[in-house]
Amino acid sequence: MSNAPLEIPSRLRHEFLPFHRPFIEADEIEEVADTLRSGWLTMGPKTLQFERDFAAYVGAPHAIAVSSATAGLHLAVDALGLQPGDEVITSPYTFTATAAVVLHAGARPVFADVDEATLAIDPDEVARRITPRTRALMPVHMAGHPCDMDALHALAERHGLAVIEDAAHALPARWRGRMVGTLSDLTVFSFYAGKNITTGEGGMMTTARPELAARLRTRRLHGISRDAWKRYTAQGSWYYEVEYPGFKYNMTDINAAIGLHQLRKADRFHGVRAAYAARYRAGLGDVPELVMPADAPGGGHAWHLFIVRVREERLRIGRDAVIEALRARNIGTSVHFIPLHLQPFYQRALGCGPDDFPRATAAYRGAISLPLYPRMTEDDVDDVVDAVREVIARHRR
Repeated sequence: MSNAPLEIPSRLRHEFLPFHRPFIEADEIEEVADTLRSGWLTMGPKTLQFERDFAAYVGAPHAIAVSSATAGLHLAVDALGLQPGDEVITSPYTFTATAAVVLHAGARPVFADVDEATLAIDPDEVARRITPRTRALMPVHMAGHPCDMDALHALAERHGLAVIEDAAHALPARWRGRMVGTLSDLTVFSFYAGKNITTGEGGMMTTARPELAARLRTRRLHGISRDAWKRYTAQGSWYYEVEYPGFKYNMTDINAAIGLHQLRKADRFHGVRAAYAARYRAGLGDVPELVMPADAPGGGHAWHLFIVRVREERLRIGRDAVIEALRARNIGTSVHFIPLHLQPFYQRALGCGPDDFPRATAAYRGAISLPLYPRMTEDDVDDVVDAVREVIARHRR
């Protein structure tokens, strides 16, 4: 690779295009203001309304709002009763929270490599790693592309395993026409600032199992007996009972106020994301130095991220230099993710290394996430396309 400094481009965007900007309008702002005026700031009526609306949107019998997707994943492994010595099979191509919550339960995450095209966990690799200690599968719908849930559910049924879907990227993804959030024992969504809809910080869990939903509702709020949040209302009581050493993982009404309106826009936001993904594909699909992201069967991709992969062997510069060249052209990008088997902690804790999951490693080394969000315009997308094409043209071998 060349170490020569990158040339200053001849044409720049007037303003920097950030990798992401949230789309907040007047209705979210007014709902938050109404919450502040109401005097009820923590979990209360708006959180419960958000849960009902979300359950109806995805078609799940139960939705449980939490303070983050990480909190939801931790509650999931806790509610399923994972113990030291248990194993959970998941992807190394994910954010640290996916595996960290397994360790918090005293169990052990076991990584399985990803499909080269979709970056979703490969069911064949999962099958190879199932042991008598395996208790659950935790597939990650990377970038919004749903995993092969048919194959994973078949494995889970055959071996008596629970399935927890890490759907942080996957609203509103579908698998063979069914909404993610209605497929497995538990599904966990994220509403972090950069997600497809946001509450600033927050998450949602869905399940069809009423006993599991009741357990989650109790454990997200210190393990205090049901409806503990009502104890400061006219219908409440000061008396409570602690049923479990739970967590402080509840959502607040301030967050839910934003989510109520974001959810109503979810289909509109997704339509824009899908249209921009198609525009990227049309503008960059003929560039041989790039690998385009795979689409999902039946148009079920949530398009949280648009990840292109640079074929470094066809360029005189590497992926990192491409990112810096785009930054010089006022285009913000990111990289999702640095796989967990490349992280020092997981290498020490699990004994894994760079060569253990070659498809995840190879995908990461070429990956660049391009901006993709509803506040962009078509001109913004075209600016990204032009900048990427220019950088590639200048540095191809």
